[in-house]
Amino acid sequence: MTTFDQIGAAWTSRAQGLLRIMTGLFLLEHGTTKHLGFPLTEMSSVPSFSLIGIAGWIELIGGILFVIGLFTRPVAFILSGFTAVAFFYVHFPNSVFPIQNGGELAALYCFVFLFFAAAGPGAWSVDGARAKSA
Repeated sequence: MTTFDQIGAAWTSRAQGLLRIMTGLFLLEHGTTKHLGFPLTEMSSVPSFSLIGIAGWIELIGGILFVIGLFTRPVAFILSGFTAVAFFYVHFPNSVFPIQNGGELAALYCFVFLFFAAAGPGAWSVDGARAKSA
């Protein structure tokens, strides 16, 4: 086993946990701008029960759960589907190609969440703490 393999094996769970936390924070920001007006964007203060408002609730609640790593696999599965729908509903009608339709972020979120649905939360998660105490 090479040194890179040894380092990778030792850090895989931590890198996975860090990716989960940062992805969740980035998604959470979409929800906070829609419902808390922070940071202020063109999407700030949308009606709560409009289509965009409901998306904001999913981003807000899903982002919080994902950051702390609670119910990670089912939340990731739901968020993967949510971001796939966002891609096909908002971006795909403009072009098939994500670089042309502005859907790169939605597509990337979809596959990152799909990864976490399969792989689990990694380090520093409530799910991991609950598994250790059981």
